[in-house]
This record gives sequence, structure tokens and C-alpha cells, in this order.
Amino acid sequence: MIFKGTVESDFMKVVKDFQINKSTLIDYAGADFDSIRLNLVKYIQAVYPLDYNNFVESDLGVMLIDLMAYVGTVTSMKADFLANENFLRTARNRNSVKKLLELIGVRLKGPTSAVASAVITLDARIAKSETFDIPADNRVVTISSPEDGEQLSYTLYKTQNGMVDFSNSDGSITLTYDDSINGLTFNKLVLIEGALIRKEGNFGAGNGVKFISLDISPVVEGSIEVLVANERYTEVENLYYVSGGDSKVFQVISDDDYKATLVFGDNILSRSPSPGDAFVITYRAGGGTRGNLPKSFINVPMQGEVGSVPRAGTLESVSQATGGGNAETIAHAKRYAPLAFRRQDRLVTMLDYQSFSNSFISNYGSAGKAIAATRRAFSSANIIDIYILEKANDLQLKKASPSFKKQLIDAIEPKKMLTDDVVVVDGLIRTLDIVTTLRISKELKENEEVIKQNVASIITSYFNVDNRDFGQEFVPQDLAREIFSLPSVIFATIDNYEGAIKVDFNEFIQLNNFTINIVRV
Repeated sequence: MIFKGTVESDFMKVVKDFQINKSTLIDYAGADFDSIRLNLVKYIQAVYPLDYNNFVESDLGVMLIDLMAYVGTVTSMKADFLANENFLRTARNRNSVKKLLELIGVRLKGPTSAVASAVITLDARIAKSETFDIPADNRVVTISSPEDGEQLSYTLYKTQNGMVDFSNSDGSITLTYDDSINGLTFNKLVLIEGALIRKEGNFGAGNGVKFISLDISPVVEGSIEVLVANERYTEVENLYYVSGGDSKVFQVISDDDYKATLVFGDNILSRSPSPGDAFVITYRAGGGTRGNLPKSFINVPMQGEVGSVPRAGTLESVSQATGGGNAETIAHAKRYAPLAFRRQDRLVTMLDYQSFSNSFISNYGSAGKAIAATRRAFSSANIIDIYILEKANDLQLKKASPSFKKQLIDAIEPKKMLTDDVVVVDGLIRTLDIVTTLRISKELKENEEVIKQNVASIITSYFNVDNRDFGQEFVPQDLAREIFSLPSVIFATIDNYEGAIKVDFNEFIQLNNFTINIVRV
């Protein structure tokens, strides 16, 4: 080998240039403020070791690092939030859940109305041949809500054989002598929360899908009655579930304020009203838990006519107004909406019957809890018993009314298998009184009332109707553990129950009353 006087080296080939390969130093795992800040510091130390090394809190460079970590944390949080809102299981925002359910043809249910039995006592008797007529405008009574002082409206309805009569098309009520006690007191009546609203008009030209917007909100769930050319149309969950272009049905679409729009078919999915057809729509606006009132809270004058002569009387609620509920909760929708999509508007399995019944809403009330079971006898294996309880409020259920049961059976009939025989049965309610004792520090004496309020909130949440099921036992230690989770509570015990209370599959445990005792230690 001949030496030429020059030396060649591959030094630049074996040393990495981090100015070119900066991306290899990025740690993509950082998401929170501290980890992003630490990764930024490490990056600067690796890439700019001679340019910047003054990592003290008062330096401008550290301030810029903190600002970038802040921006990265917010961006990461929003990305996670948006990702979570794209899936039903992790979504928390009500609007996100609403839009996800619309993709599978399921609608978030609106508020429901409270109902109370009522009587009208006239100032003078009517004869057996006379009637007491109540015009539509006089059927609505307005009072002040004890909850918030705002106006609260109730609409008067007549009952026949225990069923609420929703069939009157002109909005007036006619009470006969047979509906009364000796022609003086009429007791076959109910008051249902919500203002009665009537809308009339004619359909426009065109043979496609037709829409009618209802003007006043929130529309009470299940309260819409539609007559088109004197023919009654029935509400369905989705027009795509309807078989045949001659079905007289409509679908309800609600916005965020539960203002409703009625959608009619196109003669393919279902019947499209003809151009010029007259329509009459009655519905109630209102609903919610604020309509649940004590017995006799409503006591107002009532005006009507006997023949053409005005006649006065007094309208009174003779039972508690119960059953009023706010719009469907996100938790309830996330639990039952996938099951509604799965059954595809038909009832085949026990789970189908159970999910349908738990989501059912009648004209004025909603299902509190339902469970389906088949009979064990070989000769009755196709008989399905649905044990049902109607919702009275967030903490209590009640025996379902005959009207509620009939509407549930009527809704099940076209969806069930031909060989199934469905029977609606009353579920059983087991009530509990809870006595709990809290041990708290002596220094927290002044905060006792606040602590009691927090514990009361835990107890009511624990026994909330949506948090319990048929056949679910009560374990005192579980409730005590929930109470003990409060930082201010040193120890908590349930005094009046030692062990678990077991119930049968068709029994439901609900809270009757509770007492909170405090011991300072």
C-alpha cells in the first residue's frame, strides 16, 4: 500500500446529528401538565445543551415551557373528551348521547306528567236527565308550584271503567248523572299535569314526507293525539319500523328543549296525508317532578254548563299527584337504548320484553321498573308474566294504574311473537326505614347540618329508583360504606338492620324514611 499523504475519516458518518433527528427525542406518552413540562425540559437539554441551560422558575424560558405544557394539557384533554363523546359507553354530554342515539333510530324521551284523582262538587244537584258540560278552556287549571313558585297547569280528564278517556276530539268533557254521586259530586275524574293545547290546520301540497311543528314546549311524552281527516294516527318510535305504506302513524322528533315536530310517511314507509286534509292535534306542555303534589293541594273553582245555564262547582285533588318525571336521564338511555336497537321493534326474548317494558311511557306516566319471566309449567311455557311498577317519583314506585297496564299491553301486542301470551302483573314493593349513626370529630360541631345534608344526599341516591332493580337485596354494610366515603365521617353504622335483606325476583326495595344520628368523638 502506498501512502499518499492524506488521511480519510468516516467520523461524520458515525456521529448522529440531533439537529436532523429531533423527532426521535419526542416522548408522545406525555399527556398531563407535569409530564409534558418534564419532556420539554429533557428535549431542550438534549437538543440545545449549550444554547439554554438556565432552568430556574423566574427565567423567561421556563415561563414559555410552562405555557407550552399548559397548551398541550388542554389540547390533550379536549382530544380525550372528543374521543369519549364519540362512543355511547363513555359519552357524558347529553347532546352527544342524543346524537349518537339518533344514529340508531332511538330518541331520548321527554318529561312525563304527574296524575291525581279528582272530584268536582257542584253548588246544586243536576237531574238524572241533565249533563254537566265542561268546555275545553275550563279543563285547564293553573296554580303556583310549591317547588319554585312558578305557574303549574293541570288538565282535567274523565275516566271510564278505571281508564282515562283521551278520545274526545273537541276538547270538552260531558259528565252525566251516572258519573256522579246523587247528582252533586263527580268522582270519575283525574287531573294530569300539563296545559292542554290544540292545533288545527290543513296539510299543504305534495305527496312526500310531511311535517307539523308544535308551537309550545316542552311537550309531555306520550300526550300527542292526532286526527287527520277524522282518522286517528298512532305515534311510533320510528317510521322505518312500520310495515306497509297504508299505516296511519307519525313519528316525533324533539329538539334540546323538547319542542316536538311530527313526521308523517311518504306512502311507502307509511301513509302520507293527502294535500288539503284537515288535522286536529291535541297535546300537553309541561311535565317534570315539580308536578308531584300533596293530596288536596289543588282546590279551585270549576265552571261549566247544565244545558245552556252556567253552573259553578269546586275541583279538588283527592290523592297525591305522582308520576311526574323529568326527561330521560343519560344513564337510563345508555342502559336501554342499545337493547332497543337490538330488538328491532319486535319482542322475542325475555330481554326484549324487559327492556321494552322498562322504557315504556304511557299518556301520563312511565314505567318505574319491570321484569319479565316465563311460567315453569310445561303447558304454559309460552305465557310471559311482566311484573311492573309505575314510577311515583325518583325515590318511590307505585302500583301501576289500569290505564297504564292497558296501554302497555296494547303497545306489546303488535310487536310480540304470535304464540306468546303476555300477562301484566303487579310487582311487589318492600319499604325500609333507615336509622344511621355517624361518628364525627368534635371540631366539626358547627358543620353538623351540612354533614347531615351530605349523608341524606348519599342515602337518597343509593335508593334512587334508577339505581336499584327487582330482586336486588339490601346490604346495610354497602350503604354504610357509601356514607363512610365522606371525609368528615369517621365511622358510620346502620342501626336497625344487622344483615342483608333478601327479596324475591319480583320484589323491589324502596326507601320509606330515614333518620340520621350524630355522635361527636
